[in-house]
Amino acid sequence: MTRQTNSFDPTLAALRFGTGLSPLFARPENQGDLLAEFDAPMPYRVVGFDQADPSLRDFQQAASRRNKARGTDDAATTENAFRDVRVAANVIYNNALRATFANHVGARVGFAARMERFWADHFTVRARNTAQRHLVSPFIADAIAPHMNGSFRDMLRAVVTHPMMLLYLQQVQSVGPQSPFGKRRKRGINENLARELLELHTLGVNGPYDQDDVRALAELLTGLTYNNQRGFFYDLRFAQPGAETVMDITYDAADGLANVLRAVDDLADHPQTAVHIAGKIAAYFVSDTPDADLIAAMAVAFRQSDGHLPAVYAAMLDHPSAWHRDLQKVKSPQHFMASALRALGLTGDAIANATGRHTREILVSPMRVMGQPWQRPNGPDGWPDDSRDWVSPQGMAGRINWAMRAPRVMLDARLPDPRDFVHTALGDLATQDVIFAAGAAEVRDEGIGLVLSAPAFQRS
Repeated sequence: MTRQTNSFDPTLAALRFGTGLSPLFARPENQGDLLAEFDAPMPYRVVGFDQADPSLRDFQQAASRRNKARGTDDAATTENAFRDVRVAANVIYNNALRATFANHVGARVGFAARMERFWADHFTVRARNTAQRHLVSPFIADAIAPHMNGSFRDMLRAVVTHPMMLLYLQQVQSVGPQSPFGKRRKRGINENLARELLELHTLGVNGPYDQDDVRALAELLTGLTYNNQRGFFYDLRFAQPGAETVMDITYDAADGLANVLRAVDDLADHPQTAVHIAGKIAAYFVSDTPDADLIAAMAVAFRQSDGHLPAVYAAMLDHPSAWHRDLQKVKSPQHFMASALRALGLTGDAIANATGRHTREILVSPMRVMGQPWQRPNGPDGWPDDSRDWVSPQGMAGRINWAMRAPRVMLDARLPDPRDFVHTALGDLATQDVIFAAGAAEVRDEGIGLVLSAPAFQRS
């Protein structure tokens, strides 16, 4: 069904909810154009965890063989084999980075690509070592991408049971003190996953739980584990025996994985989760301080649809307060760069097939300078969502330098006329000072750079 409200604005739809305006795509005509992107997978795919080659097991075995062979006749052979594994892992890592940008640049609108970034940040995982670095994107491919058009409950289950989440939050080290393994090895609980499941993933920091609930949930989650031979599984040897009560609901550990998943479902279905998720999505797309009525409308859609995520997205797009013309959000470095490449008319294929040099010089290194190194957030709460966190002297200097250099590197002599480009990039939201600066520039590089580094382009 096509959705339309009197507040819909094609330019805002592209700038605020998509990945920016592009000379290659018409602006969306209604909310349905944004929501339709969830009906099919994004064109540039990333391999899943189980398909990643090398696997985590391959990587660790190669490292082990290399270490054991040091000082022996096999040292050179095992060193070369380990280097080959690292090269193969880097191919997956760089292909996934390019695919992510290609999905931003090459989409008709980019709403689904932006939403994938939101969920990947909401359920942050980070590699703990070199062997895991190429497996963050496969986590997103497994646990996030397939569920954006479905229920929050299914996404949460996929996240909580994914090897990368279990490794990142050290759930693989969590052992029930009274479990067979815990009593024999004197091992104990790790509360990381339980705490983040309550505080970040579902109820929020002010949710209706206390430390006793965190502890009880952590004990219930014992048994969730992963190893290189079996993958993800539930290990009764690690599970704390007995019943656990989390927020007045009792779960019997004897039921194993089924009861863990029931607890996950109960958290997904909690009314406070609806409010927390609605607030985070609204803050990500619309405003650092979104209208309370907007959040309420999205939370109602969450509850009434049984957590069907497209219904929540639609409630945001249907609400008048989502369409104010004051560009308040400062783009993250990744969003800024993708929207700039899109405005310059690059295709998704051009990004997906970028050379290693361009990948390093135009994507990887600049993101680090701007303060958002690829897949390296500081903690499980992900990247900052407050616009003020992206406005630093070093970060803004990095944006300006990139804006002045990257277009020439990527387009060579095909740079557009800045007097046209300012309208391509900003549409009817181009301000008079930016229009004047673009027209007054003596060379195209400078004019393009001035548009891309202007405050109007930095916001959405």
